Amino acid sequence: MNADAAPQEITSLVGREVYSNNGVFVGEVEDVRLDLSSQAVTGLALSRLSDELFAARVEPGKGVMIPYRWVRAVGDVILVNDTIERLKEETDGEEAVA
Repeated sequence: MNADAAPQEITSLVGREVYSNNGVFVGEVEDVRLDLSSQAVTGLALSRLSDELFAARVEPGKGVMIPYRWVRAVGDVILVNDTIERLKEETDGEEAVA
């Protein structure tokens, strides 16, 4: 019975919205990366990305892979740590220097 629960939980991640723990929209889960030897999710493939966070780094229509270790909570939405928000800060800093 436990083995049947794991695939259902993994597929239920697809389609969920991802937010930073500060409430910033990051994207939507399109797929998951699995490590079959350890039977664990190792990453989330995100699409429908936040323009605010990714416009300067990712081409329109492309996605990103984030490490699953960034995930803080899974519920109706997925919360990830605020590391993802540093992308915007780095981009803002680059624009200010240029």
